[in-house]
Amino acid sequence: MIEVRGLGVSFPGSSSPVLRDVDLDVAPGEQVLVLAGSGAGKSTLLRVLAGIVPQVVDAQVTGHVLVAGLDATTTPTADLATRVGTLTQDPADQLCLPTVLDEVAFALENRGVDPALIGPAVERTLAAVGAAHLAHRRTAELSGGEGQRIALAAALVADPRVLLLDEPTALLDPAAARAVAAAVRAAAGADRSTVMVEHRLDELGRLPARVLVLGPDGRVRSDGATQEVLHDDSRTLAQLGTWLPLSAELSAAGVGALGQLAVAPVSPSRSGPRVLRARGLTVRRGSRTVLDGVDLDVHAGRVTAVVGLNGSGKSTLLLALAGLLPAAGTVSGGSVGLVFQHPEHQFLARTVRDEITWGPRRARATDVNDRVAGALDAYRLTGLEDRDPFRLSGGQQRRLSLAAMAVCGHDVLLADEPTFGQDRRTSAASADSLRRLADEGRGVVLVTHDLRLVGEVADDVLVLRGGQVLAHGPVDAVLTDDGLLARAGLPLPPVLAAWRTTDHRLRDVLRALHAAADRATSVPA
Repeated sequence: MIEVRGLGVSFPGSSSPVLRDVDLDVAPGEQVLVLAGSGAGKSTLLRVLAGIVPQVVDAQVTGHVLVAGLDATTTPTADLATRVGTLTQDPADQLCLPTVLDEVAFALENRGVDPALIGPAVERTLAAVGAAHLAHRRTAELSGGEGQRIALAAALVADPRVLLLDEPTALLDPAAARAVAAAVRAAAGADRSTVMVEHRLDELGRLPARVLVLGPDGRVRSDGATQEVLHDDSRTLAQLGTWLPLSAELSAAGVGALGQLAVAPVSPSRSGPRVLRARGLTVRRGSRTVLDGVDLDVHAGRVTAVVGLNGSGKSTLLLALAGLLPAAGTVSGGSVGLVFQHPEHQFLARTVRDEITWGPRRARATDVNDRVAGALDAYRLTGLEDRDPFRLSGGQQRRLSLAAMAVCGHDVLLADEPTFGQDRRTSAASADSLRRLADEGRGVVLVTHDLRLVGEVADDVLVLRGGQVLAHGPVDAVLTDDGLLARAGLPLPPVLAAWRTTDHRLRDVLRALHAAADRATSVPA
């Protein structure tokens, strides 16, 4: 179904190829998981298979690529799309029609399917991805996670022979991620081949039987049975920066359980003065109340995590706090900077360096060069200074958006899914940077579906459900309240479930696990 030989990809202006000498065969009915660090060519591989590179996005492509019997490098993308379904890393890139029903029906209408059959097919597919309740919504009103489910439904509805999935669970809450992973497994058949890029391996449940690992040089490092590669090569994968399921991560750290880690207590964060106060924040869109009477105090030196199901009002809350969305209620306090959920929505310059420089220079800061140099290092952007922000990988764009806002020196930093699309190494660097901003005296509010990130950096958690505050309290207290988690619809990832069997603070355990894996991978396995 898929045959790739000697694939190489180089983008204009890049000093080195993104992919080199990649060979890949995927048989009908086979599912392949692609793992690699941020910027190692995962999304580029999928874009080549979909015909987007080089036909829509200019690049020099060598080798040959056959997908469902067609040359993906020369077959018009519209023709290739009759056999290939694609879910991009950012659903906003592919949702183009005003309503959910129109969006999902579009592929069937293009194929001239009998109109009497389109409605039932759309309903079945929406139900399969857990989005039946969104059928009558407008696409512009969907949250990022809701949009991701609709984009997946649009990719599946025409029963493609090849399915290409770029982080299908990245913007989903934990429960939705598991449901979508199950839908992807259910969509597999004897004739459909699937290639999937994913970071949240524990959320997938049963992983595809085969895994392909790309190295930082764009070459294939491993290709084989998933369990064998993940566990036998766990240290190598950790060195590459890839996320691992808990069992493999423990193996990479050289322990059999969290209780075997040497855990050193970290001093609790100190709370400073209040830097932002919100009371009664309410946002309505048409007849829908998206946010309903939310109160929040943000203090210097503390990180507040906002969690909840997709569509619960998390991103809306950040927009209202930043003054970018009309809202009833009041917001008062210091200056606020917002890192958008979609990084490209805030880019203003044509190089990475200029993007980071933009804010401090406009603020007439006297230490612009020092700030920029520090941000390039802290957010692992060194070597990318002259790259176009719009040509970066999704993970690189996310780090750039964080860096560009962090250097502005606002009293409060609001970050919407700050580790979306990040590998293990860059996610940890971004988390450390957010924690450091708080320790320097800023208030930080982050929206995330990653409960592990919550445990690593947050001091308290605000839980939203249906636009209302369900709970607000210390991280460890919230994440050990089974009744609250059930009401919020937030299942714990395996590492947090395992933490609850220990006697240590969550942040201490997660830092110990990360440190143990780093020590183990600093020497040859």
